[in-house]
Amino acid sequence: MLLNRAKIEFYLRDLETPVGKAINLTIAALVLVSSGIFVAETYNISEDAHLELRTLDNYILIIFAGEYLLRLWSAENKTKYILSFYSIIDLVAILPSFIGFVDIRFIRLLRWFRILRLIRFIDSKFLFGSISSEDGIIFARILFTLFAIIFVYSGLIYQVEHPVNSENFATFVDAFYFSVVTMTTVGFGDVIPISELGRLLTVLMILTGVALIPWQVGDLIKRLVKNANQVETVCSGCGLAFHDTDAEFCKRCGTKLAVKKME
Repeated sequence: MLLNRAKIEFYLRDLETPVGKAINLTIAALVLVSSGIFVAETYNISEDAHLELRTLDNYILIIFAGEYLLRLWSAENKTKYILSFYSIIDLVAILPSFIGFVDIRFIRLLRWFRILRLIRFIDSKFLFGSISSEDGIIFARILFTLFAIIFVYSGLIYQVEHPVNSENFATFVDAFYFSVVTMTTVGFGDVIPISELGRLLTVLMILTGVALIPWQVGDLIKRLVKNANQVETVCSGCGLAFHDTDAEFCKRCGTKLAVKKME
């Protein structure tokens, strides 16, 4: 039993073995499909299409719930897991759908946080295996973080404003457009929220944009400046590509670096 739990916990966290990759790729794909379903439901689609999408989303919800229970069951320290960041994101992603059966509308807004479940992959090279440079990986992380936050805000503002302001917030794209121009502080003013909660979300968008975008771009610039003073010396131990010009050992794993001959 302990061995089975250990194996399950390993494969749910692993991104290197074929089994671990298959499990986590499937989870990532289901997150994207589920998010796409939410977007599609904001459009005027037929009743049959709506029913099919809702059925598919319910199946995905069951898979997410089963995954969460497996992670909880296999965790060695269950209290630590429940209070961890990723566990909270997972719970927020599935709980509103179950609570939604009793129509608690405000709680159902949290379903848009499901896209944030992809954050568990950001700290790994798993989703960025095709990007060779470290700068490219950082840039991809910045783009994903910005997209995920804008996506969540767009979903929230849509569900808050659409019932009372459907002319300006008719679809998810309208909400996405509003979120982009608001977070970048462009603020064209052609779309304006009218509810109190919508205005509060707008203030949070502006504060997030002012704080997040310069911070992320600044992090990228600092990384670019740092890498400008490094040379490409691939570590034979961990594969780290760039090191300081006077480095003799890898800063990540401590393996002795091969000395590059001067041309």
